[in-house]
Amino acid sequence: MIKINLLPQKRAKLRGASQPSEGGQKEMAIGIGAMVAAAALVFFVLDQPKRSKLHDLKTANDQLQQEINAKNQQLVGYDQLNEVATKAYERARSINRLIAAKVVPANVLQELGEILTTNHLPTMTQDMARRTGNGDEADPNRRYDLTWDPTHVWLTSFVDKNGEFKLEGGAQAEVDITQLSKRLQASVYFDNIAQASEERLTDRDTGVPFYKFTITGRVAY
Repeated sequence: MIKINLLPQKRAKLRGASQPSEGGQKEMAIGIGAMVAAAALVFFVLDQPKRSKLHDLKTANDQLQQEINAKNQQLVGYDQLNEVATKAYERARSINRLIAAKVVPANVLQELGEILTTNHLPTMTQDMARRTGNGDEADPNRRYDLTWDPTHVWLTSFVDKNGEFKLEGGAQAEVDITQLSKRLQASVYFDNIAQASEERLTDRDTGVPFYKFTITGRVAY
């Protein structure tokens, strides 16, 4: 019997099957190179420009914030100045209305301007200040609302005849007339304050209702 040893041939075939061919190695190298090239393309075309733009935006934002901080330093105290200017405008507006109606003594104009300025009080004696305050000597009929807004009142006429005056104007509500009357009565420049008339009207242009009033009293020159 003739015997043939096939084992070495099988091992050779197995070794040949486990090693990739030269063509396969080239294809793998080409594939890896393509992936590296694609990654580089994404980095340079998409990622790097975005990073550069983000950096530019951050730099611009930092510069803008520095400019804002500098402007804020320049505006320190502006709110206080604006508040003073607003109050001065309110007083001037009320006084100018009276000047247009009739020339009256300067001290009376000054006092009316104080009464018609937000957060300002009339000129009072110590006794009157106690009567209008919140202490034990306070008079509920003399006390007035410290939060009242005088811009709700406008004056149209002030007539003085031998110390007797008549003040005319308009108000948004009845309570505004009451608050004005109480302040006039508390002032050292006025006395015998009385509400002579009150009429509810409607503005022709805006259709907004308001109250036309007349207050009388004496002027203490």
